[in-house]
Amino acid sequence: MLKQSFSLEDKYTAEEGRVFLSGIQALVRLPIVQMRRDRAAGLNTAAFISGYRGSPLGNYDQQLAKAGKHLAAHDIVFRPGVNEDLAAAAVWGTQQLHLSPGARKDGVAGYWYGKGPGVDRCGDVFKHANAAGTSKQGGVLCFAGDDHSAKSSSIPHQSDHAFMSALMPVLYPSSIHEFVEYGLLGTAMSRYSGCWVGMKFISDTVETTASVDLAGERRQFVLPEDFELPPGGLSLRWPDPPLPQDERLQTYKGYAAIAFARANKVDEVTHDVPRARFGIIASGKAYEDVLQALKELSLGPAEMA
Repeated sequence: MLKQSFSLEDKYTAEEGRVFLSGIQALVRLPIVQMRRDRAAGLNTAAFISGYRGSPLGNYDQQLAKAGKHLAAHDIVFRPGVNEDLAAAAVWGTQQLHLSPGARKDGVAGYWYGKGPGVDRCGDVFKHANAAGTSKQGGVLCFAGDDHSAKSSSIPHQSDHAFMSALMPVLYPSSIHEFVEYGLLGTAMSRYSGCWVGMKFISDTVETTASVDLAGERRQFVLPEDFELPPGGLSLRWPDPPLPQDERLQTYKGYAAIAFARANKVDEVTHDVPRARFGIIASGKAYEDVLQALKELSLGPAEMA
């Protein structure tokens, strides 16, 4: 089925075919798709979004506000933060829902957004919240808008290392076509491993518009068969003293995320040749740039081999 959709209504109601989306609209669509999948799986979940605007995610809150009725229909709450770290702390609070008597939801999927310097500002919250973990039916994604060339920033920045220092896995979609699929994978990874998961975006990917195939939204994720969770699992719990938290983080959670990535083939060989002597590893937009460079150098399959 081919469906070219251009109305705002179709961008958030279509469930098959193709829709015409900007990068920001794809990120608005992501929690809607997550809630649809949870409902189909019999989960009674909600979602919460908070952050602080900044290029290249500067229009995210504006688009979330425009899609308000679609968010509300899927039990998604959007509250922009006074600043980045208060927004991150609010998202952290959603993962503690199961500790509250009378909770009406199985869990809350949390989404934080901010510019690269906002990631730096949130280091304390990210480290504490990642050590505490996520709820089993919640999960947290952190959208980082990076500005490698200082196009609209006072200094070039990238968020990869800040996430890594907090032991947060990082996903880096190469184009708008991967935004929702990687976001769904990130939430599933977060629920399994108990880790907060970062997602990196740059203007070259998020400030684009394309006709997107919705088939990736139906992708099913598998649990690792080569990793054994510890007794009690990896989710947030209480009481939870600092040292057991840190041991769980250092000994299990990062490796659980790696096992999940391996089971779901996050890293893949796209151009394989026999008896290869050299390899090229690239992620995100850099992957697309490498393919373009190879094409311009007239390096096809025969030359690669």
